[in-house]
Amino acid sequence: MRKEVIMPKIGLDMTEGLIVQWLKQVGDQVEKGELLLEVETDKAVTQVEASVTGTLVEIVADKDEEVEVGKTIAWIETS
Repeated sequence: MRKEVIMPKIGLDMTEGLIVQWLKQVGDQVEKGELLLEVETDKAVTQVEASVTGTLVEIVADKDEEVEVGKTIAWIETS
């Protein structure tokens, strides 16, 4: 089953975030709680963890892309 990874709302005023870098690549196994990417807000750079265990099968939002909170940024295939 595919699970989406969404741009999290990190702060109260956050409406979008900038993807600084992906720490995992398509095809990589990820564990729940493992770091996936870094997101920059107007206040700080925050590391985002995987919410499920599986394989990162698609990255929808690339490095240096601004993404609205709640939008899909990647997909993880779970077993």
